Amino acid sequence: MLRFLLSGLACLAGPVMAQDWTQRPVPRPVIELASASTSGVSFLSSQVPGVAQSVRPVIRGAVTAPAVILASNDGLSAWVGGFRGRALSKGISSATFDRAFKGVRYDPEVIKRDRNQSEFTKTLWDYLDSAASDTRIANGKTALRKQGAVLDRIEARFGVDKHVVAAVWGLESAYGTFRGSKDLIGSLATLAYDARRGAFFEQQLVAALQIIEAGDVAPRSMTGSWAGAMGHTQFIPTSYLDYAVDFTGDGKRDIWSDDPTDALASTANYLAKFGWVTGQPWGVEVRVPDGFDYTLANREVLKSPADWGALGVKDMNGRNVPNHGPASVLLPAGAEGAAFMIFKNFEVIERYNTADAYVIGVGHLSDRLRGGPAIKASWPRGDRALSFDERIEMQTLLTAKGFDTRKIDGKIGPLTINAVRAYQKSQGLVQDGYASLRILQRLR
Repeated sequence: MLRFLLSGLACLAGPVMAQDWTQRPVPRPVIELASASTSGVSFLSSQVPGVAQSVRPVIRGAVTAPAVILASNDGLSAWVGGFRGRALSKGISSATFDRAFKGVRYDPEVIKRDRNQSEFTKTLWDYLDSAASDTRIANGKTALRKQGAVLDRIEARFGVDKHVVAAVWGLESAYGTFRGSKDLIGSLATLAYDARRGAFFEQQLVAALQIIEAGDVAPRSMTGSWAGAMGHTQFIPTSYLDYAVDFTGDGKRDIWSDDPTDALASTANYLAKFGWVTGQPWGVEVRVPDGFDYTLANREVLKSPADWGALGVKDMNGRNVPNHGPASVLLPAGAEGAAFMIFKNFEVIERYNTADAYVIGVGHLSDRLRGGPAIKASWPRGDRALSFDERIEMQTLLTAKGFDTRKIDGKIGPLTINAVRAYQKSQGLVQDGYASLRILQRLR
């Protein structure tokens, strides 16, 4: 969730809404903390695909799995002993610490999940087919009716479109039907002890203890994903401390219970704090004209809708897009896919998860919940997503040929897109920046 997303695409059906799956697109784990802020899609380190690595070195062939777990329990206990002093120095009481860690043991399943996160290889259109499926739309409309009064009050208080809040809820936990059942203290302690990203998870563990200290939740009721995301809209502990609100007025910021009120209000507060513009859409599907200069489809190129209209960029009915403020044109699948005119609120949703697929998923699902149409343009459905290794290869080949991607990390971000554009220009191709398999094959 929030600025974090350590999980891969969660393929888990909620117990109530059958076939309504949570959707969490993340890029392949990369070697460094990938985001320039504390808000990245991937606070992820390098890993060996498909290999569940041991947590600590063991003598080759001499230790069975139960012995490894036993040794890890001993190691975790020793680590907790050292961590206790650090936690108490940050204001956690001895009573809260001891209560929170009572019965906590090393969780090998957490490490297994961390080591074997699925690579996100779905294409955008496959992702959107699921993110805005008929089932998810129907369940979302049901959830909107059920929580209508609450969502109306939240929208009035924070100025954030209730359909967007509901769409985040739908993608993060299938409208509350899959909120995660892992003991959060145990999961975070295991990950902090693991040391691969120990400092980050220790920070989250301290924040979780502060939440318990404040009385918002009892230790064993603090449950969530294996990676530490909690509640209906999957806040991590530090984001909870900064943005969660008590909207029910019961003295607790409760995002865990069956009542989603505080979680939905907290999500609206989060989006509002990051600059949500009331009344502005996230984006509008548009058509670009024949002969369009695809180098203008760049997040850094901002124009008014009227100026875009003068260049032939119109809505799907052939009209100028209403003036919702400065906008850029996004072609997430290149010249052969859908085009969107995106506004400031696209960037705000991006604070929740920086993957374009997620932002478009939230935005499009919110439009469908409001009664809007499906995306009308076709997608290049004959294409497939590049694997992590192929993305690395593309960046390596581009850089070697003089089209520097600045980083070779497997992430297709603005720098790689610009490098693809430059390569396309050198080859006399349409300069849409689309990092397709065809481009990789040509580079080879």
